[in-house]
Amino acid sequence: MKKRSRIEEFRRTLVKAWNYKWIYIMLLPVMLYFIVFRYAPMYGITIAFKDYNIFKGVFGSPWVGLDVFKKIFSNKNFWSAIKNTFVLNLTALAVSFPLTIIVSLMLNEIAGVKFKKVTQSILYLPHFISWVVVAGIATNLFTMQEGSINAVLQRMGFQPIPFLSSEGWWIFTYVICNVWKEIGWGTIIYLAALAGVDETLYEAAYLDGATKFQRLCYITVPGIKSVIVTMLILNISKMMSIGLDAPLLLGNSKVMGVSEVISTYTYRIGIVKAQYSQSTAIGLFQSVVNIIILVAADRFAKAIGEEGII
Repeated sequence: MKKRSRIEEFRRTLVKAWNYKWIYIMLLPVMLYFIVFRYAPMYGITIAFKDYNIFKGVFGSPWVGLDVFKKIFSNKNFWSAIKNTFVLNLTALAVSFPLTIIVSLMLNEIAGVKFKKVTQSILYLPHFISWVVVAGIATNLFTMQEGSINAVLQRMGFQPIPFLSSEGWWIFTYVICNVWKEIGWGTIIYLAALAGVDETLYEAAYLDGATKFQRLCYITVPGIKSVIVTMLILNISKMMSIGLDAPLLLGNSKVMGVSEVISTYTYRIGIVKAQYSQSTAIGLFQSVVNIIILVAADRFAKAIGEEGII
């Protein structure tokens, strides 16, 4: 009987799959993309456990176990890069995360449809600008000698500020550029969540005499709380990841103490010095730490009564 029931269940599954065959066919390119470009290259992770030689290849290089990890963990520059990565990511998150929510709430309150669309387009635009261009703009604005901001400050009688040559000011400049570039793009998800808040709640609150600020605090923000928590968890899970473009293009030899992050360190080790085993080991370590942070943040969110993502 059990065998017959399993056969019948398998047949029903086949019938359902056949009924939705076109959906599965549409899904095939996506599956092939992930198999070819995501899963198949994962064998390259073994380079982290080998004395990799480009002439011998991945399969021909000898295994060395954890020797590569021991080597990178004993390097002070590696831990300095990790510290800088956490500092920049945490600072950028502390500034950009609440600002993104505030901007989303402000956009949601705009009544004029045309003005709202124009404002959104202007805010989205910096996201599509290359970091090469952004770094060029930042250089023209913030340099000591010919920067526009320092030129204005000097005309007003103030001393020029070393935005790009002082470590503290460089972090400030990095965060400002990052926020300007990505804050508009980050509002998309929040605006979509705000569109799903029940309008009848606003009407009931209005009839009860609630002010616009009270409606914002007691209806709008709680209505998107789950989205806020989810986005916070996802952002926290990226604490060990940072783009190569911004630190590399904005950084210089004077601020290497704070601009040398995990991505630039991996670039110098792997591309410049051709130490492929070490760069792969760093990348693997980075991914593992990100997963641990993601799981920990998710567990913490569930512990305080919020919905997690895992």
